[in-house]
Amino acid sequence: MRTVRNVHARVIEAPAERVGALLDRIAADDDPLFPTPAWTPMRFDRPLGVGADGGHGPIRYRVTAYTPGRSLRCDFSPPSNGHHRLDVEPLGPGRCRLTHTLEQRQGPGQALVWSLFIRVLHDSVIEELFDNAERATTGTTAGRPVTRSPWVRLLHRLEHARPVAAPVPAAARLARTAFDRPDFADAWSMPLAPGMDRDPRAWRGVLPFPVKAVEGSEILLGEDASHLDFRASLLVEDRNVTLSTVVRTHNRLGRLYFGVVRHAHPFMARLMLHRTYRRLALAAPTAGERHWTRETTRR
Repeated sequence: MRTVRNVHARVIEAPAERVGALLDRIAADDDPLFPTPAWTPMRFDRPLGVGADGGHGPIRYRVTAYTPGRSLRCDFSPPSNGHHRLDVEPLGPGRCRLTHTLEQRQGPGQALVWSLFIRVLHDSVIEELFDNAERATTGTTAGRPVTRSPWVRLLHRLEHARPVAAPVPAAARLARTAFDRPDFADAWSMPLAPGMDRDPRAWRGVLPFPVKAVEGSEILLGEDASHLDFRASLLVEDRNVTLSTVVRTHNRLGRLYFGVVRHAHPFMARLMLHRTYRRLALAAPTAGERHWTRETTRR
């Protein structure tokens, strides 16, 4: 076993009280620190406080110490051990230091995974969190914002949630009323991270087909042919985005054609939804930028 100690620190030209106020909102829907939607958001099963369980992605932990505006410690859930913590240290009027510390006892297998994969992802997330702390309090970053290395970008492709099968949502009215008697219907859903675009028109690039209708939070794409008609609906709700497909065949050729295509359809639907999700997540304003914009708009 070996002990890993990973420390990141940054001096921020803002009062400790302002940075500490951001710490108090971590894992909330309007979290100004954690770098979402580019990364899977941090979530807890209750408001921030000792005993809250949660994590981000596959990393699970529990809050074991919390001093509002100053410090947060989370211990990793078994069978992992160790902890990570965030601390805000005043350095005088208008200046403070934000520090993140991770300590963990690792066996040979854990040490190998940490060295090859986890450390570079962890370092990127923490430096992006620090960028957000600066943007949220000063409107910019004093140095050059963190950039993801090619290795991090490659690993990042595996980080987001994947589409899961779901029923066609009751709220997907355009999909449900597209055909009187569809011969096929399915749906794939993904959880939406804070900061992602909720305008369904932003999602129209999921498939290269004409827009048939837009209604509320749903956009309907599709095309008609002599052998079959199909519609693809994107429903963007508060917590989820769902891609629904409905198909109506006209003749034997249509049934034969779709009998072959339907075997590849689930893979392609998941691929296109995930690709569009990733594109929009990476294009979204950072958590720090969103906070700064909200605060300056209120003034």
